[in-house]
Amino acid sequence: MLAGAGPGVASAAPADARPRAHDGLQADVDAIRATGATGVLAEVQDARGQFVARAGTADLETGQPVPWDAYYRLGSDTKPFTATVALQLAGEGRLALDDTVDRWLPGMVAGNGNDGRRITLTNLLRQTSGLNDYVAVGGGAGDFTPEGYLKGRFRVSSPRQQLKAALSRPPLWLPDAADPARERRWGYSNTNYVLLGLVVEQVTGHPWAQEIHERVIAPLGLKHTFAPGTSAYVPQPTATAYTRFPGSPRLTDTSLATGGGADGGLISTTHDHAVFLRALLGGRLLRPAQLAAMKRTVAADDWIPADGVRYGMGIAWRPGGRDGRGIWFHGGTHLGIVSESGVTTDGSRAATTATFTLRTDEQGDAQAAAALRLVDHALAR
Repeated sequence: MLAGAGPGVASAAPADARPRAHDGLQADVDAIRATGATGVLAEVQDARGQFVARAGTADLETGQPVPWDAYYRLGSDTKPFTATVALQLAGEGRLALDDTVDRWLPGMVAGNGNDGRRITLTNLLRQTSGLNDYVAVGGGAGDFTPEGYLKGRFRVSSPRQQLKAALSRPPLWLPDAADPARERRWGYSNTNYVLLGLVVEQVTGHPWAQEIHERVIAPLGLKHTFAPGTSAYVPQPTATAYTRFPGSPRLTDTSLATGGGADGGLISTTHDHAVFLRALLGGRLLRPAQLAAMKRTVAADDWIPADGVRYGMGIAWRPGGRDGRGIWFHGGTHLGIVSESGVTTDGSRAATTATFTLRTDEQGDAQAAAALRLVDHALAR
């Protein structure tokens, strides 16, 4: 347990009254906190309403509790939003899922054996393109230090710069030329969703953030979800985002950070995130054919943990949940933030969590496991 971080904060709030969490949710939040996380916030939402719980502190210096409506960066939990927009465009006939990348971004994916004529939008959505991840290729291990963070926290890279980094190396594979959309080899790459953002902009003539706002955020009334652009700031109320860098003996305040677009750039709250997940799996955002396409999966053997995880289009499935029907989820990380969530197959119940600590030591695995247990317990009830 981290020095200076107080005990769990009860879910029955005073002035900012929130629905009381049932004992199971509070216990699961406390379990995440007990792994060494500074602050944790969770919400479980279904037709009866919402249950919330929090633990730890918003800041190690002040000791104040995590705000109930704390904003945080979703990281890769942005990908289901981007996939939803792409699938809506497919449902409208404005693009086809078997379109090649070169159809919409001619010549952009080329060089070092990379070939946009061999990669379809399905490959991008399902992470079967074989493209390198610009995050892994472009960021040296030496940059992931407290000093590297301070130097780069306001640095912005454009989608084309990110793509250039990914294409600087040969692809891990090229999808089968005869039928690339049926490719089953899977490899997680943020580059796929950078390209999808560019495709959305090419098809619509609008920034991807505008399309997500007009197609998802506004219709669902997500008043606390937005794309911050190049801003390094998260609005108040929020909690300090701490990172334990490799080899560092202490936590670093990494609350100021840029990064991410269509692959991971949204800011939201646990409440808005749960509303989105329930609407998506409940069929309110996609037509039946496109929702079915989203839920057609390939084995994601490299997923950690990899126990039976399968990846669809911007969303993944794993065993568990009510009646053993499984849990749909994604997950996201950003400097100092871990987002873990899940939703039932029919969208009737969702669980969302924000943990304001990113750890790279052995306790990070324990923290991740505790967050997964919370989602499992919440969606099995």
